[in-house]
Amino acid sequence: MITTQFTPPQAALVAIDIAKNRHEVLIDPGAGMRRRRLSVLNNRAEHDRLVATLRDLGRPVIVGFEPTGNYHRVLAHRLISAGFETRLISSMALARTREALHNGWDKNDPKDAQVILHMLRIGATTVYSDPGYGRLNDLQELSKTHDMVSRAKTELWHRLLTHYLPLYFPEAERFHGNSRSDWFLALLEQFPTPASITVLSKEAFIEAA
Repeated sequence: MITTQFTPPQAALVAIDIAKNRHEVLIDPGAGMRRRRLSVLNNRAEHDRLVATLRDLGRPVIVGFEPTGNYHRVLAHRLISAGFETRLISSMALARTREALHNGWDKNDPKDAQVILHMLRIGATTVYSDPGYGRLNDLQELSKTHDMVSRAKTELWHRLLTHYLPLYFPEAERFHGNSRSDWFLALLEQFPTPASITVLSKEAFIEAA
């Protein structure tokens, strides 16, 4: 059996705490060498400065970071372009590890960088794949949009079925999920409460519905 070394012992480890405007970087060059901290602004010149600093280490470099909105994607793309390996840190795993290491929930950027470095060292990461290099960017964005729309739709149905209808129209639940659902939602939009129906006569309501 072939054993794959996920984090080679000779590699320099770089932990980056991602933020909107400024990234906190913690560099561990290797055994017997002193760690180094950097603050890197989120612009091209600062990214190039970081790349130059990492190249000066003269050894393989593995960079780990936690996904933060879309702020990590530009820097990650630049690092991959420079030939560095990148690793993704799960946000939940990072939070749990931080609580375990520091015996508390409080956080700050330097502390998160330390935790990311620890997770890099023990291999608790996944390989980051840049969607731009894989020509999957458009597909990924469409997939994410579809996921958010589907979640919003499901959340709306659950709110209607568990909160709204039992309060105002408990007898109307049977119209959920059948061919009349579009008409049903249009009716609720026009007549959101019983009071909006009772102000009309029966004939006027039937005509409007």
